[in-house]
Amino acid sequence: MEKSIYEDQTFDKLIYTEQRITGKEFQSCTFKNCDFTNSDLSNTKLLECTFEGCNLTMIKLDKTTLNDVVFKGCKLLGINFSVTQDFLFSVRFENCILDYASFMDKKMPKTHFIKTTLKEATFSRAILTGSVFDECNLNETIFNQTDLTGVDFSTAYNYIIEPELNTIKKAIFSSQGLAGLLTTYDIKIV
Repeated sequence: MEKSIYEDQTFDKLIYTEQRITGKEFQSCTFKNCDFTNSDLSNTKLLECTFEGCNLTMIKLDKTTLNDVVFKGCKLLGINFSVTQDFLFSVRFENCILDYASFMDKKMPKTHFIKTTLKEATFSRAILTGSVFDECNLNETIFNQTDLTGVDFSTAYNYIIEPELNTIKKAIFSSQGLAGLLTTYDIKIV
């Protein structure tokens, strides 16, 4: 990747593991079946881009701009989204593995997580108002001082959310998921 700006391009089966791709700008680009494992995408701008079937495990995103970026069928293990640019931060995840990711302190209202695993992810102090967790596995995911106002958890599962530590006003939960709200009370639900 020699150019500094790429627009409306499709990158297919690009193998770019453990590489530095810093200071670049990608506008309306599509990445299909690419491998960026352990790569450094710091100070990069990703604007209206789509990643399909990509491996982005452990990529570095320090000061990276993610604006209207969609991830479909991607593996995104251990990514720290907390260090990305806050301005215009907008992402969507569909059928992804997003385990061990961190979204601490991120403002990400109306974010969609669809059929995605978020095992041991962290949303401490994040703002998720109006977001949707559709058929998502939230096993050991951390919500602490998180604004979950109006969040739809109706089809999410394996979550534990402490109402006293989070804002859950108008959030939507299924009756099967209520146990995840009562775990800290050490009561038995039958």
